Amino acid sequence: MPLADSITAIEGKFSILGKKEFRGETTLTVQREDIVAICRFCKETLGFDYLIDMASVDNFGEEPRFEMVYELSSIATNEHLRLKLAVSEDEPNVATVSGVWPTANWHEREIFDMMGISFTGHPDLRRILMWEGYPYFPLRKDFPLGGKPTEVPEVAFTKAAPLEGGPFVTFPTTATTKDREPRARRLED
Repeated sequence: MPLADSITAIEGKFSILGKKEFRGETTLTVQREDIVAICRFCKETLGFDYLIDMASVDNFGEEPRFEMVYELSSIATNEHLRLKLAVSEDEPNVATVSGVWPTANWHEREIFDMMGISFTGHPDLRRILMWEGYPYFPLRKDFPLGGKPTEVPEVAFTKAAPLEGGPFVTFPTTATTKDREPRARRLED
């Protein structure tokens, strides 16, 4: 089915809050409570069988603060569709779509871990990158770039990590690829 027909079908079945076309890509802004039904419709009826990615956006200083972005694709027709929905800071939760696309499981866990948006109905919603009990969400815009001090020894830095060059650096050299792989920076360098 051509993308224009798919969009017409979605608009005929669901309440769409906004539609934007930019550089050949279409983005539909949908209501948060409709996301599972829309995703199921897109997969089962319209043939968007591939969840390329899920992402979250922090619009710090605005309300609603967060956005969820779902990148859908149809392998058969090579069509691409983006769905967006707003998530307020007061209620940072969205229904899981892991029942529609199992790959959403890890995407949602990462978003939960890094941004603090939870997914109701998720089969195993726990941190995936940070340790359990870590009280912050590192990808939020109000998280300091230099990190936060922690009292957890041997798990993370005990003081804020320096930013210049990041934790891994390379230096100009004529060495082979194997020999110029990034190495942890030593303080005496």
